[in-house]
Amino acid sequence: MTGGAGDTLGADFWALRFEQPGGGELALASLRGAPLLLNFWATWCPPCIREMPLIDEFHRQQQARGWHVVGLAIDSPTPVREFLARRPVSFPIGLAGLDGSELARTLGNPEGSLPFTVVLGRDDRVIERKLGSLKPADLARWASQAGA
Repeated sequence: MTGGAGDTLGADFWALRFEQPGGGELALASLRGAPLLLNFWATWCPPCIREMPLIDEFHRQQQARGWHVVGLAIDSPTPVREFLARRPVSFPIGLAGLDGSELARTLGNPEGSLPFTVVLGRDDRVIERKLGSLKPADLARWASQAGA
């Protein structure tokens, strides 16, 4: 799964499933075939917390255009649940735990640093990987590149 932009993610990626903080399960397979913004974050990561409202706004604006946005929390379930109770978001969150760091590495983040975002097009190809805080210009560019 590693490599550069243009890589296609295979069945092993789309088979992943994550518990959700409020109950239920998030199956990545249910998101396939649409543009996807996948953001790795943690409650203890200040830049992650600062960009959450921006990601949430992107989700609300782009959802009608077919976009999916998912946050994968590299954190324990309790802090994530407590954080989301105080600062809810409109996009789904998956509890990735420490395994999420390994997933981030396989998706092109060798250090496992946060925040980390991967953007996929409708064809399952990686449009871009971004290590560090998102900017509005990143989101605008991705919205136009994903063919949504």
